[in-house]
Amino acid sequence: MGKPSSLNQNGSKIPMVLIVLGILAAVYTIFKKNSELPVLGPKDFSSELVDISLQKNGAPHRVANFELINQNGEIITQEDYADKIYVTDFFFTRCPSICPIMTNHMAQLQEIFRDTPDVMFLSISVTPEMDSISVLKQYALRNGVMDSKWNITTGNKALIYNLARKSYFATVDYGDGGLQDFIHTPNFVLVDQSNQIRGVYDGTNKDEIHKLIEAIKTLTK
Repeated sequence: MGKPSSLNQNGSKIPMVLIVLGILAAVYTIFKKNSELPVLGPKDFSSELVDISLQKNGAPHRVANFELINQNGEIITQEDYADKIYVTDFFFTRCPSICPIMTNHMAQLQEIFRDTPDVMFLSISVTPEMDSISVLKQYALRNGVMDSKWNITTGNKALIYNLARKSYFATVDYGDGGLQDFIHTPNFVLVDQSNQIRGVYDGTNKDEIHKLIEAIKTLTK
């Protein structure tokens, strides 16, 4: 008995082995595109960005679970981002310098990926004592935030600062999340469906935003 075969458009037989090889090639191409983005952990960041407790940690890094409150007064956790690709930034509503630029760029990203349900956004206030739910709601309305895509959040300051420093590696300074502690970073952090960091981009830089767009597209393929 001969090897299994199929017919091509001309009616001639195509060996099954060629069909299998074609499928494997397609799978490899998809995997290769995704693998072009590194999975980042403590060792991939400058030591000043990594808490001393994590600097020698060689285990795979994943963003820690969190509990925040969004512009609608809803509790937001990692479960709301399960199996999603998302971009995180740290901001505050009264920021007169880099935050308006970052928020404008995040709004652009939201528009580009508005019809891609696997892509979401997460903005976290670094001045939660001032950024109440009502303040965040007005901020969200002014900036065209889509509730289903983008959570503008507040919460416990110590938890937020711990996330910035130990989960997202988003800031170079140290502190305890207390009253005098303050962080200010332009970084957009790209997180994949497995809660792994796949890239960090300057949220104030147009060229960096273009790179981020391409990275998101790579993860969605």
